[in-house]
Amino acid sequence: MSVQMSDVELVSDRSNIVRLKISGRLTIEDYEFFVPQIEQKIQEHGRIRIVFEMIDFRGWSLAALWHDAKFDWKHFRDIDRIAMIGDRLWEHGMALFCRPFTVAEIRYFDNSEAAEMEDWIAAADDDL
Repeated sequence: MSVQMSDVELVSDRSNIVRLKISGRLTIEDYEFFVPQIEQKIQEHGRIRIVFEMIDFRGWSLAALWHDAKFDWKHFRDIDRIAMIGDRLWEHGMALFCRPFTVAEIRYFDNSEAAEMEDWIAAADDDL
């Protein structure tokens, strides 16, 4: 499944991996679009993994940031791994900032490390 909005593309298959391609600034409308689909994945698989690909990402609106915090609280234990991929130093810092809000293992990858990211997000827990 692949769904596209102006700033958010959600790609999902039958696995427990959800891929979000984000460009621009995330809004509350974006969350209203993709959160139900992510929650459906959680219902199907229990714990999921998320790839958060940032392309010219410019952060969140205030309302979207609040929605993100509520999502993180509700699904604190439902996400196994989060791979963040981008090309900016502050995006790397964002991966560090997110750690207290989830039990998920979070790793940042530069765009040049896409193959390594794919291996990491798909690897079995005991392969790491």
